Amino acid sequence: MRIFPIIAAAAMAFLMYMVIIERQALLEFFGVDPALAAQPEEEILAEQAPLAGAAPQLVKVVVARSEAQAIDSAVVLRGETAAARQVDVRAETSAVVVSEPLRKGAQIDAGQVMCRLDEGTRQAALRQAQAQLTEAQSRVPEAQARVEQAKAQLEEAKINQNASSRLNADGFASTTRLAGADAAVATAEAAVSSAKSGLNAAQSGIEAAEAAVASAEAELERLVIKAPFSGLLESDTAELGSLLQPGALCATVIQLDPMKLVGFVPETEVNRVEVGARAGARLAAGGDRVTGKVTFLSRSADPQTRTFRVEIDVPNTDLAIRDGQTAEILIAAAGSDAHLLPQSALTLNDEGTLGVRTIDEANIVQFVPVRLMRDTPDGSWVSGLPATADVIVVGQEYVIEGVEVAPTYREVTQ
Repeated sequence: MRIFPIIAAAAMAFLMYMVIIERQALLEFFGVDPALAAQPEEEILAEQAPLAGAAPQLVKVVVARSEAQAIDSAVVLRGETAAARQVDVRAETSAVVVSEPLRKGAQIDAGQVMCRLDEGTRQAALRQAQAQLTEAQSRVPEAQARVEQAKAQLEEAKINQNASSRLNADGFASTTRLAGADAAVATAEAAVSSAKSGLNAAQSGIEAAEAAVASAEAELERLVIKAPFSGLLESDTAELGSLLQPGALCATVIQLDPMKLVGFVPETEVNRVEVGARAGARLAAGGDRVTGKVTFLSRSADPQTRTFRVEIDVPNTDLAIRDGQTAEILIAAAGSDAHLLPQSALTLNDEGTLGVRTIDEANIVQFVPVRLMRDTPDGSWVSGLPATADVIVVGQEYVIEGVEVAPTYREVTQ
């Protein structure tokens, strides 16, 4: 005999009894008003109809009334430090190094000897050039005397020619004598021209000898390689006994005071930067802060990044700043009005535009695009809002533009 079907049948019979016979007691047991249950469905819907037209409950938000403030604006860049000057000092002649090397990191002064090369026969070449100069200079007085002598002979020949011409006109001298006087004048003129050529040659010899002396002296000067400016050695100087050819490296010198900060300004911000503007930077290594002035702003954009190079000089007397350090650069620009809002108040609309949600006099939500100017520990400075704005700081993500809200005001932290 099956017991479970019998139990199920008994339970169903009991349930039908309660629903039909004991319906009022069952409704009271479940807390339902028997009078309401007895009403027809049409009457219940009629009673509930007025409730359907009731106003929906408004979303509650927290609103901060913000006042615009004038702040110093700044152009923020990412850059690096760079030595004010760096040069590879190289040899201009071929010779063997005869000086002891200076080690990298050493402080050197402008004009200090870094590499000294062997003279070889260059000193003898200089003396030879000087001797040739002396010899050329001694020829000049002799050439000048010849010119004077030739001029005197020419003057005498002209006097004789004049006398012969007059005597021939009066019939006291023959034509042959006159022709001889003319020939003497021509010979004297040729002698003067030859003497002047000799003088010019002597003077040219002097100039050639002087050039040879200057060349020999310059060759001797090239044997002493000096620092072009004060700075630090970035590499050892050439080793003693090494052979330097023209163009061979003696040493690399860098100047770190003043230090240069190099950054690249986007084309949207370049008009806010001016040469001479105050600037500051925070170095990535150690967080040291430095200040200086803008000394250069490129007029030509980089073809790849469409940015403009900017350079800032900062003092570095203790040489604490190194070449190539990463720096966060801030360049002072014209001030503007901005609002200091909590960073959490910023949001995006459906198009991805950064902004905040505000309410108007009727508590209707509006979306206002803003421009982020600066982040601080107290909040974010933004522009684009009116002088006074009621900004939703809590609940802005749960409402959309055009809906009415129930605001609760609080003061914004300034």
